[in-house]
Parts: sequence; C-alpha cells; structure tokens
Amino acid sequence: MEQPTKAIASTGLALLDLRCPRCHMGKLFAHPALSTSFVEMPPQCPICRQTYEPEPGFYYGAMYISSGFSTGILLLIGFLLYYFANDPPMWVYITTVAAAVMVVTPLLFRYSRAVMLYGFGGARFDQRYLYR
Repeated sequence: MEQPTKAIASTGLALLDLRCPRCHMGKLFAHPALSTSFVEMPPQCPICRQTYEPEPGFYYGAMYISSGFSTGILLLIGFLLYYFANDPPMWVYITTVAAAVMVVTPLLFRYSRAVMLYGFGGARFDQRYLYR
C-alpha cells in the first residue's frame, strides 16, 4: 500500500500530478509514463479507496478528450511550421505531427483519463484527507 503524504490542496495541481480526485494523494497510475505498462491503473485509490472506474466503459469518453488534445497539438505544430519554417511541404507537416503525437501518447492517454475522472467521475476533493 502506498504511504500517505500530505495532500495537494489545489485540484488543478492534483490533476496535473495525476493524483486521486478525492484525497489528492493516491496515484492514478501504477507505473511511470515511460514504461511499457503506462496504461495500468489500480482499481481504487490506495489511500482513500475511491474507485477509479465509476462504471464499466467509463473511459470511452476519454477518447474524445484525447482527440481534443491531439487536435491542439496538430494546430500548434501546424502554426509553428507555417510561420517559423516558411510553410514547408505537406509531408513535413504530416511527419512532424505524427512523430509528436507518437512521442506524447502516454501523456495523452493519462491526462485524458485524468480529465475524464475529475470532470465526470463524481468524486470531489474531501477536506478530511488533507492533513492525514
């Protein structure tokens, strides 16, 4: 079981640190992002026992969030290439965007799930866990 530490008081910082939405201490993912098991989530928070999958198929909605993140990456890279690389050929856009999305796939996966859980999971920060 994970050792409890002081909770992160800010919900935004807890989301960025990929912590439990209720206690802000438990980790959402079991392994580091740069591992072959970056997708594994424990079934519940090791600190407060908040379930990480409120209902079967809950994370299908995270695909839409991930798509939005990917679209943002596409637009940002497209803008940067157009204005700072003097509008290169189309294959440069395609290759650059594909490479960038492939590199950040573990982060896209993790943050889309975290946003889904924080936004639609029904759990809110509970002050009782702040100073455990």
